[in-house]
Formats: sequence, structure tokens, C-alpha cells
Amino acid sequence: MSELTHGRVRISTVHQKEKKLNKTELIEALAHETEMSKAAAGRAIDALLEIITKSVAKKQDVQLIGFGTFKATKRAARTGRNPRTGEALKIAAANVPKFTPGAAFKAAVNKKK
Repeated sequence: MSELTHGRVRISTVHQKEKKLNKTELIEALAHETEMSKAAAGRAIDALLEIITKSVAKKQDVQLIGFGTFKATKRAARTGRNPRTGEALKIAAANVPKFTPGAAFKAAVNKKK
């Protein structure tokens, strides 16, 4: 087992190659950073995700300055192909969620180490 450092928090990871931060690890990091219980941190993350999901489903943009914007976009109807038979298929139009990263988030991700 290895450890991933997130700010001052060390997060144990099973698969270092994947470099993923799962929900449990995110809850632990939030609890440590805010000095709240893991249960409270879990409820806070669940509430945040629920609010973002409901807002985007109602076609409301959720803009977090410096982090990014969550929004629903319209995907036009198109023609696809069945990979097994090659037959043309009609794919219906749909609303899909989209995330656009903010400038500060992009800068933090692209920062040279």
C-alpha cells in the first residue's frame, strides 16, 4: 500500500499507478482539512453532489469561480453504426452534463513541479 499526499493529508492508495482519489479518500481529506468528522464530511460531499446534479438537471449552470462550471448541453441527434453488423442507427438527441474547468484550476493542474 502506498500513500498519496494531498496538501497536508496523506491518503493511502492501493493502486499507485491509477492515481485516483476515490470518494472515501476524498471524505477523509475533507474531514482532515476542515477538522470535521468523516460522517459530516460524507454528508457534505453527498449534499454538494446532489445540489450540483439537481441544478444541472434543471438546466441551471453551477459556476464555482476559479474551479469551473457544470452545465447541461444539448447533443444533436446523429447517425451511428452497430459495431457488430455495421447497420446504421439513429441516435436520439440528448441533454448531457458538461464540466468546463476554470482558469485557476487549469493553472494548478498545469503547474510545473
